[in-house]
Amino acid sequence: MNPIINNTIRVKKMNEELVRQTLKTMKQATKSAMAMATGLSIATCGSILNDLLASGELLELNVEESNGGRPAKVYQYNVNFSYIGCMVIRAGVNVHSLEYLVANLAGEAVERGCEESALMDTAAIDRVTARLISQYPQIRAIGIGVPGAVNHGVINLGDIPELVNVELEAYLRDKYGIEVILENDMNMTVYGFYQKQDYEEDQPVAVATFIEGSLPGAGLMVDGRIHRGSTRFAGEIAFLPYGMSREEQLRQLHDRTTFHTLAAHAVSSLIAIMNPATVALTGSLMQPGDVERIRQACLSCIPDMHMPQLMLLQNPDEDYMFGLITMTLESLSYSLQLVEKRR
Repeated sequence: MNPIINNTIRVKKMNEELVRQTLKTMKQATKSAMAMATGLSIATCGSILNDLLASGELLELNVEESNGGRPAKVYQYNVNFSYIGCMVIRAGVNVHSLEYLVANLAGEAVERGCEESALMDTAAIDRVTARLISQYPQIRAIGIGVPGAVNHGVINLGDIPELVNVELEAYLRDKYGIEVILENDMNMTVYGFYQKQDYEEDQPVAVATFIEGSLPGAGLMVDGRIHRGSTRFAGEIAFLPYGMSREEQLRQLHDRTTFHTLAAHAVSSLIAIMNPATVALTGSLMQPGDVERIRQACLSCIPDMHMPQLMLLQNPDEDYMFGLITMTLESLSYSLQLVEKRR
């Protein structure tokens, strides 16, 4: 394609995305208000608004009252123009679960539910995907959170063997022709937690989880982005050099006399490496009094001035789903370093 034409198309799409995101933020606006908010000309805004209105992506409300002149049209973003689907897959001892949610473009739930299965493989996820898309053909993106390390859409290390080394993301994207995101559960949890805090400045943040029956993991936010590492292995704190086998590590994590020492080892490592402002601790092995005990254990090797805020994350499932919803919605945005911060 001619570079000049290609650049024109890119600029047009960027302007469309700017108008789209601005109107979502403003809720309702006139053409002149949109021009002022975006910095685009009234003519450019008018053309984009007309295109989005014709496609059904915008709604035209009752006209704004005027002082004698032609009344100005008021536009509102149609949050039900399209939907997203989100799936949270959890590994169990005997039965695995798949929690699903369909949401509109405002992130509001349209439907949600949960299914359990002794076998959680590509076919099981595909069945849920097919049913949701059949019921809601407006779905334009699917986000899937999994208990495992994900590298370029493939789980290379995880708690559900049937999903390891399967090109699940590409399979679903090619089959249904929609955007598909496959992400690590802790990455989504820390992303949701971080977005809810609404920090004025980007702060390094970590969420570490200690779950019964599993080895620990962590999600990391650095400079406002999920820190994944070169092979998407960042946060796999179960692989720290504890000086013991993974079997012994699991045993000590489930022993209340050794849990705090092992957890403090993991948290101290996170503090020394990333110097976070906050470390949120969660998981079924964590109890309210554990936070202070872990803090005191960390102080044996970490200077007090460098200790972050340690806190117990009360509702990690809510942060997990919020992070998945947010990232899946972001996947629908056209952005050339304009609004994207996720990859």
